[in-house]
Amino acid sequence: MVTRAGVLPGRAVRSIPLTFTCGAAVGVLGGMIGLGGAEFRLPLLIGVFGFAALSAVILNKAMSLVVVLTALPARLAAVSFSDLGAHWTVAVNLLAGSLPGAWAGASWAVRMRTATLYKVLAALMVAMAAALVLTHTTEPGALGLGAPVRAVAGVVAGFGIGVVAAIMGVAGGELLIPTIVLLYAVDIKTAGSLSLLVSLPTMLVAFARYSRDGSFTVLRGNLRFTGILAAGSIAGALLGGLLLGVIPNLVLIPGLAVILLVSALKTARHATPAAQTSRASGRAPRR
Repeated sequence: MVTRAGVLPGRAVRSIPLTFTCGAAVGVLGGMIGLGGAEFRLPLLIGVFGFAALSAVILNKAMSLVVVLTALPARLAAVSFSDLGAHWTVAVNLLAGSLPGAWAGASWAVRMRTATLYKVLAALMVAMAAALVLTHTTEPGALGLGAPVRAVAGVVAGFGIGVVAAIMGVAGGELLIPTIVLLYAVDIKTAGSLSLLVSLPTMLVAFARYSRDGSFTVLRGNLRFTGILAAGSIAGALLGGLLLGVIPNLVLIPGLAVILLVSALKTARHATPAAQTSRASGRAPRR
């Protein structure tokens, strides 16, 4: 059965241990680099569990929301409200762009042809790989922009991040944190907490837009699966945090970038006519 906007139901049979293990693996990867790992979860939803592009994005967004809600109290315990309050204008500046960006991104996603969405997701995975390498191999520093220019740049950057986060179903921390550090000269620890404060309303806006098109049917039909994968992601993120620094960044970051590039290639292959036909019929594509 094919539902609206190219949403295909996922495979009927999903092993609980496999689902939890995949979620945990994503969580570990995200925890080791200080992010939620949603960029690594998306290709698993498509390639391993057989969800179509839009279904995978919505499920990924739901699990990203769970991870953010779990991480937010811990981050607020580590960074005081007074520290965050001193930078409230940063969050407002970015939200001015990210909220309309999330609405626009979700609107584009539900209107795209399924094959086009696969190609867009593949391109964004490549961009994420590049961002991952750049943000972990370059020294952070402020751009030294004047207040008016910085405000405009914040809105523009926020809009772009909101679009990407909505289309990929990610929280956007991998883009928000370096943006906050570079534009506003905020330390990395505070930037991580600010990114969560920006991500939460941004994700809620994307959800509101997706709900208008009946796209939430995939969530209602996969609540158990979503819960197990989210539980694995949270457990893995906690373990990944403990393993932070165990593997040198010179080894970890290129390895994760390669994973994203391979995932991008496999996702792009879903856009081919043979893959689309086989997915609609429930058969595996010919190799």
